[in-house]
Amino acid sequence: MNRAIASKLLAYADIAYPLIPLRHKYLITQLARRDVLARYKGSVLGLGWGLLFPLLILMAYTFVFRTVFKAKWPGGGDSTTEFALQVFTGLVVFNLFSDLLNRAPRLILEQPNLVKRVVFPLEILPWVALCSGVFHASLGLIVLLLALVSVGPGLTPWAMATPLIFMAMVPTLLGVAWLLSALGVFVRDVSHATGPAVTMLMFMSPVLYPAEALPSHMRGLLWLNPLTLPIENLRNVLLKNLPPQWDGLAIYTLVGMLFAYLAYRFFNRLKPAFSDEV
Repeated sequence: MNRAIASKLLAYADIAYPLIPLRHKYLITQLARRDVLARYKGSVLGLGWGLLFPLLILMAYTFVFRTVFKAKWPGGGDSTTEFALQVFTGLVVFNLFSDLLNRAPRLILEQPNLVKRVVFPLEILPWVALCSGVFHASLGLIVLLLALVSVGPGLTPWAMATPLIFMAMVPTLLGVAWLLSALGVFVRDVSHATGPAVTMLMFMSPVLYPAEALPSHMRGLLWLNPLTLPIENLRNVLLKNLPPQWDGLAIYTLVGMLFAYLAYRFFNRLKPAFSDEV
C-alpha cells in the first residue's frame, strides 16, 4: 500500500516538475543572474538600459502614432499621456513574450558545453530565459507604475492583482520556450523566422489598440492570440480600476499548463539527440 502511494506521489511529482522545478531552483537562480549581468557586461549604463530601452520604444511609438498619424486611443480622450500609458501597458506584456520568443530557438545551440554534459538538466534553460525576461519586464513595469503615479491617474486598488496576470502567462511562455528550443536544434530556420513573427505579433496583438477597436466578427480571432488576455487584463487593473477576468485567466492558465506539459514531453523526447546536432 505504501509503495503504491509512493509511486503515485512520484508520478505526480514528475508531472509537476516542469512547472515547479524546486530541485534545480538554486541553479536556475544563478544562471538567470549570470544571464542578466552578461547582457549588460561592458556597457556604461549597465542595468539602466533595462529602464531606458522601453522608454525609448514608447517615445517612438507615441511620436509616430500621436504626432504623425494623429491617432487617439479608441474610446478614450485626446490626451497624449493616456495614449502613451495604454501603449506602454501593452508593451510590458509584449516585450516579455517577444524576448522569450526571440531567444528560445537558440537556447540549446548557444550552450554546446552544457549539452555535452550528460548530468546537466537542459530542460531548465527555458526557465533561465524566462527568469531573465521577467526581470526585464519588472523594470518596465516599475517605469509604468511610476508614470501612473506621477503623470497618470494613480494606482488603482486592483493593481495588487498585477502579479497574478504575469503568473498566468508563465506556463504558456515555458511551453513556447521548450517547443522552439527543441525545434531550433534540428530546424535552424526557426531562429530566422522568429524575427518576422515577432513583428507580425506586434500588430496582431492589442498593443497599439484595444480589443474593442476591432469589428465584432474579427474580435473572436484576436482573443485566440495568447497576448490578448494578459494585455487587456493588465489594462483593466492598472488603468480602468476593474478586476481581472478571473474565469478567463483560470482557463488561460489551465490551457497553458497543458501546452507546457506537452511541449516539455516533446523537448525530452528530442533531448537525447541534441548532442549529435550541436
